[in-house]
Amino acid sequence: MTRPPTAAQRRMIEAADPVTGRLRGTETQLAALVKRGLAFRHARPPHDHFLTPAGHRAREAEAAPEPAPEAPKPTAGGFAARVGGEEDGPPAGPARAREVHSAWQGLLELRRMTNPDGAMDRPCGWERQHLVRAAALALEAAGHPPEGTGTGGYRVRATPQPEAVAVRGPDDATLRACAATLEKAGWQAGEHTDPRTRERYLLASPRRV
Repeated sequence: MTRPPTAAQRRMIEAADPVTGRLRGTETQLAALVKRGLAFRHARPPHDHFLTPAGHRAREAEAAPEPAPEAPKPTAGGFAARVGGEEDGPPAGPARAREVHSAWQGLLELRRMTNPDGAMDRPCGWERQHLVRAAALALEAAGHPPEGTGTGGYRVRATPQPEAVAVRGPDDATLRACAATLEKAGWQAGEHTDPRTRERYLLASPRRV
């Protein structure tokens, strides 16, 4: 089991930027948070440190009052991008925005560390193994609303095609916006029409070069 942060580390976590999670401290202090999985070092200069989703949860746990007995427990397994259609997904709000931002920054760092040329503008191996989650994270991080109960938005689903996901939305404007976001994130996306339902959708796959 991971040891809880020390009092000094808790103070650093509480003092982090409320939106970006940017941290201040000595290199030794910051490295200790990275080792615990509570922070990550950004790949680009000036190589600032930011809270990970676990770091944000640690801060919120310190600030939040004791929950009522009937309060729902957090979903096991840590952060999960909204793929659309979840009826009991995490609520939108500042906490969710911070968590998504931190997850996206962490994914960019993973690209830098695992792509052979260190490229951050192209999906990495993890994304190719988790296509739906990766595409959904790119969309949610860019501010697109996922499909939910009573709301329009994107929905990402697996397809029989290798390395491809289907992205659906309530209208053509949503599909075009999602396509632009995915292409900016290093994906290839093209519009298609379902031959049976005549519904328009995107077919998106990670770009290799």
